[in-house]
Amino acid sequence: MRILLLTHSFNSLTQRLFEELSVRGHALSVEFDIADSVTAEAVALFQPDVVLAPFLKRAIPESVWSRHVCLIVHPGIVGDRGPSALDWAIQRGAAEWGVTVLQAEAEMDAGPVWASATFPMRVATKASLYRNEVTEAAVTAVLAALGRMDDWWAGRWQPVRPSADDPAVRGRLQPTLRQADRAIDWARDDTAAILARLRAADGFPGVADSLFGVPCHLFDAHPAPAEAGAQPGELLARRDGAVLRATRDGAIWIGHVKRCDLKLPTAVAFAAEVADLPERPADLWRDAADDGAELRYREAGAVGFLSFDCYNGAMSTDQCRRLLVAIGFARTRPTRVLVLEGGADFWSNGIHLNCIENAESAADASWANINAMDDVCLAILQLTDRLTVAALRGNAGAGGCFLALAADQVWARQGVILNPHYKNMGNLYGSEYWTYLLPRRVGADGARKLMAERLPLGAPRAAHSGLIDASFGASRAAFELEVASRAAALASAPDYAGQVAAKQVRRAADEAAKPLAAYRDEELTHMRRNFYGFDPSYHGARYHFVMKSPQSWTPRHLAVHREIKR
Repeated sequence: MRILLLTHSFNSLTQRLFEELSVRGHALSVEFDIADSVTAEAVALFQPDVVLAPFLKRAIPESVWSRHVCLIVHPGIVGDRGPSALDWAIQRGAAEWGVTVLQAEAEMDAGPVWASATFPMRVATKASLYRNEVTEAAVTAVLAALGRMDDWWAGRWQPVRPSADDPAVRGRLQPTLRQADRAIDWARDDTAAILARLRAADGFPGVADSLFGVPCHLFDAHPAPAEAGAQPGELLARRDGAVLRATRDGAIWIGHVKRCDLKLPTAVAFAAEVADLPERPADLWRDAADDGAELRYREAGAVGFLSFDCYNGAMSTDQCRRLLVAIGFARTRPTRVLVLEGGADFWSNGIHLNCIENAESAADASWANINAMDDVCLAILQLTDRLTVAALRGNAGAGGCFLALAADQVWARQGVILNPHYKNMGNLYGSEYWTYLLPRRVGADGARKLMAERLPLGAPRAAHSGLIDASFGASRAAFELEVASRAAALASAPDYAGQVAAKQVRRAADEAAKPLAAYRDEELTHMRRNFYGFDPSYHGARYHFVMKSPQSWTPRHLAVHREIKR
């Protein structure tokens, strides 16, 4: 089937659908929803059987939906309408939600339903639910809808328009969730209510509020115990970029804010203002897993688990340095296997472009950040006294992919998407020892192909190609259980000592053939040109990325229809 993906951007859901449909043999092309005329042109060029819209912010033009089957992926239950579907569900504490695939018509989200899927709601941010439960439900519903195409073409099946009179239809038209609906009253609202508002706005648009008397939008909130004598709204402490704010019955860590159109760690955005707040670092070795602290270490027998949960997978220079210290601590522990878990929603996406954009010298900040990333990769590569595992619970991109490849074993959850390339960020060459790590897994030709194609790669396909070692676990919980079991088996394997010895021999042989320092120097020579050279493409691409500039064209490696010769 020929499928045109019409989307606002190539976001995580669109990438996942691109992968799922590609592996099933569909012919795909992508067009960003820039203008009605561009959409019409794309349809005329590609002549799709179906136009699939996973992520739109405006209506498909009538000239298209009236002549072609256009299916909208709506993140709401059957009958739900409006742009704030998931926001309302989170803020109101819905127990169940879903995704509906419906046919485009003149009225938004009002067309007949082709398929739907539901899921139990988890206490999480909108962004986390979207990347996980919403995405999985969308894949299920889209595949079901496409599976009905033959029957629809043959006249054996018709989609059904939901009726408000049907008691089974629980969804309704929802108004846009305004900032007035999200507003926090720090004196009156309890912690649960504040967290619900912040979670419902996380990712976008955030909750309009103020810190230190300065208007801003709040993101990335996590609960904390109450502080004796603290007044509601009072700022109490700082930790790893976050700031602690009192509520009437507890406290909340606020990890990120948007100030002057740039989303940053709170303590970075308000660097001067937080200087007088006491620093309260979290214990690395602790039981809590949902307290918002970036780093956590735990052990189960001979296996150590180190998680580094960086917001949106972006790793700043300071975050890399903190992770380096944590790896050093893990190295002192008498374990046989170290599992590097990354974050719950992202493994890593490499350097922190927002912090770089905020720096006085973006070039200097880029240089410091990439060297800090390289230091973390090197530390993992030099852990030769035990086995290491990278366990990817969430997506990974650019340098984050190659950070994972530094481990002996790379395991990924089945729904994970990898983007092992750099060039979408202004022809960035990349570092993180990729010129050593990638060819040894997929060969020189395979490495060149991956870097040139710049396409997302699903975990099962990555495992089949040899890029990673295994893909398993339909859910995050199932994946984590299997990781623990497999890691324990590695640690107790009869030939464990032999595996470690063989690892040391391979590392020594590789070092003798070409030192890691040589790979790093060669990569950084290219990166210095990216950062300080005459080609401004990296700096331009970074600016437009962090500022969320509207798309002006669809990249040609996605818009296959633009290359069709007629």
